[in-house]
Amino acid sequence: VAKDLGLQLTALGKRGVRLLDKGRTQYFALHGQTGHLVTAERIDREQLCRLVEKCVLRCEVIVEGEV
Repeated sequence: VAKDLGLQLTALGKRGVRLLDKGRTQYFALHGQTGHLVTAERIDREQLCRLVEKCVLRCEVIVEGEV
């Protein structure tokens, strides 16, 4: 995420970068040392998308200030 946004790792914390998942469970997180998007919770496809062939989880990356 840091690389895609053109930010240094230290700027992630300073800019207030946050992830927003739809729903109650936060499935994704930003790894503080690498800036990578990682899974924060176990993702159970059968529970989330049992009747759907293509399972998609969406999240938004919010960055305060200009990018």
